Amino acid sequence: MGQRTLDILELPKILGRLARFASFSASQEMALSLTPSYDFDLVLLLQQQTEEARKLLDLKPNMSVATARDVRGVARRAALGGTLDPADLLDVSATLACGRVLAANLSRLGRQLPLLAQIAERIAIHEDVEQEIARCITPQGEVADNATPILRRLRSEVKIAHQRLMDRLESLVNASTLRQIIQEPIVTQREGRYVIPIKADFKGQFQGIVHGQSASGATVFVEPIETVDMNNRWRELQLEEQREVQRILRGLSAMVGAVSEDLGESVMALATIDLALAKAKYAVAMRASAPRLIRGEATAQEASRSVSDGKLFLKFINARHPLLGDEVVPITVDLGGDFFILVITGPNTGGKTVALKTVGLLTLMAQSGMQIPADEGSCLRVFDQVYADIGDEQSIEQSLSTFSSHVVRVIDVLKKADAGSLALLDELGAGTDPTEGSALARAILEYLIKRRVPTIATTHYSELKAYAHATEGVENACVEFDPETLAPSYRLTIGLPGRSNAIAIASRLGVPSQVVEWAVKHLDPSETQVDSLLAQIQGERGRIAEERSALERLMSEVEERKAALEERLSAVEKERQAVVERAWGEVYKEIEEVRRQLRAARLVAEREKPDKEAIAAALSDVEAAQVVVEMRSAAQPPQPTEPSLPQRELKAGDYVLIRSLNQDGQLVTAPDNRGEAEVQLGGFKVRVSARDLQRVKKPSVPTCYETSGTEIRLQERSTPPREIEIRMWRVEQVLPVLEQYINDAYLTGMPEVRVIHGKGTGVLRRVVREQLAQNPMVRSFRTADLRDGGEGVTVVELAL
Repeated sequence: MGQRTLDILELPKILGRLARFASFSASQEMALSLTPSYDFDLVLLLQQQTEEARKLLDLKPNMSVATARDVRGVARRAALGGTLDPADLLDVSATLACGRVLAANLSRLGRQLPLLAQIAERIAIHEDVEQEIARCITPQGEVADNATPILRRLRSEVKIAHQRLMDRLESLVNASTLRQIIQEPIVTQREGRYVIPIKADFKGQFQGIVHGQSASGATVFVEPIETVDMNNRWRELQLEEQREVQRILRGLSAMVGAVSEDLGESVMALATIDLALAKAKYAVAMRASAPRLIRGEATAQEASRSVSDGKLFLKFINARHPLLGDEVVPITVDLGGDFFILVITGPNTGGKTVALKTVGLLTLMAQSGMQIPADEGSCLRVFDQVYADIGDEQSIEQSLSTFSSHVVRVIDVLKKADAGSLALLDELGAGTDPTEGSALARAILEYLIKRRVPTIATTHYSELKAYAHATEGVENACVEFDPETLAPSYRLTIGLPGRSNAIAIASRLGVPSQVVEWAVKHLDPSETQVDSLLAQIQGERGRIAEERSALERLMSEVEERKAALEERLSAVEKERQAVVERAWGEVYKEIEEVRRQLRAARLVAEREKPDKEAIAAALSDVEAAQVVVEMRSAAQPPQPTEPSLPQRELKAGDYVLIRSLNQDGQLVTAPDNRGEAEVQLGGFKVRVSARDLQRVKKPSVPTCYETSGTEIRLQERSTPPREIEIRMWRVEQVLPVLEQYINDAYLTGMPEVRVIHGKGTGVLRRVVREQLAQNPMVRSFRTADLRDGGEGVTVVELAL
């Protein structure tokens, strides 16, 4: 796309802001040189990379490549045999480390971020180079003492030689015999040699080499003859140290040169990832979203198709110009479907040019891989070119263009634009005679219609409003304006032409009323009627919009209240469920108590060996208790029943419902002073709390037993299976079921059963065996043979 179009739509300013979010120079350069692409697949790839970068920021907010440096030039210099200084080597090491860490992180997130992980695969990992530089160069940018044994020895010798030299010089300075000839008792340096300041008058009395004198000539700086060799030795050791340092730097530079190509590729990969992160950070700052891309080829066949086929070129929802700050009024604009040319009309300073630039700039941003400041659901086609004729290097606020400059740029658009392009034309036909300008503008639109060029144009000409209304493929739009306050609303409305409001504005600005009246008289009556009708329509649409907004707010409130009620209902249901669970907990406790009584009755019958009548009585108690156990175990939460009889004090003979058992019976005795009553259930009697009783009509048929003549007997018990499987059960599920199973097996005379509980962690096995050890109906139990399940199965022998 032409640079002038990019400048007119202010893309370079956007790229400058984008570059501020980049972490190092290579990615900043990439950001500043970014250009829109017309390749659909590439634009889609760039958008997907930006979206993945936003996900990466959500997953790892501190992820950054800030420690990376653009070391491509350094690496090339090393490859050519140059010696790098310690600072350059530290940059190389930091870049290698940054790439290694980033590549590892993205490798772990490969499934979530496949595109960024693919880029990270281009990052070369050279831990040997990275670690060797880190070992040899300190963070302060100096060659470390332990870089080589030779350097460590030389630096030790340098320190020793220096200390000996200084000790000897200090002794000379402080010698009492030299006090009169020494200017100051200090040791200083001249020309890299340590010297003593001697008074010029006494220089003949002090043997040594003169290395300079003071500006006044009163002092000469003399190296004592006895320290010359010591000074020489110190300097020789320093030179040897410098040679060793250079040898180390050459070695490290050679390592860098050997991987220079990999370093260049790694820097480019890091810059690409950092650019995606910069786009993501900028998108977050703009509250932007990813546009949906529409694939479209600008072929001749497509150009000949009717626009009524629903083809969409772009749709921006609540789009905001990113350079105008947070106070900008968002616009919603679409192009496609029944029209591919949009003509925007309205007063000056009403926002027409802003709308035009917003569409153009957001299109360029999207085709550069950036997300756009618009709501989700926005979409656009990837255009081959974007052409813009918006003023003469003008700002958004005012137009300074001339007719000739407009014509030159429009000619370029007419020559190059086709069905795959987007044309943005501001003030079409302006700057000349209105009659001729209007005719020229209409002709330009007709030419663009013929070539099927998607176009958005702004104008003041009333003739173009009528033309847009009457022409297939063209649609009117307007920017709204409040004539009472002279303030534009900047809202864009598609489907209605705009009014210039020139006379209303002139009147509000203070033009004499007589002048305004004459101006109105000069207007064509039909135009006045049209303006009045447009005003009514706009007012009606505004009212409808307000009502729709109110309705949406009401719907939102209804949804919030619905959610609140559902939450309250859920809480009530949870509370009800908790109450039911507590009630059934009490029922289960009662069941356990009855079972305990059952076991005790059987033990009495077996141990005391009473007479037949006692045995019969005991067995009757046992069977009665067994019935209660079965009823309570099988009982469900009370279901709605027929209305109960009017309540009064219960008396013997009343038919009652035992709520906890959900069973009917007949009252044998009225409630006593403890609140308990005796109830006949078939052939058995049970004592229950009077609070658990409800008086009902006489039941027609008993529900838990059968009758045969005058004898009432229990229904036949089915034979339980020889084994029960309770693997993966919870402990609270196992205990009642296991006890019921052992009880049924005992009553049916089974000598041995198997409990399959599995191995697992052993918790379930321990709980099962603890319960079996306490059950009087169990004689013994053991682990099954290995072939029969081993530790996962317990064999139970019953006490028959």
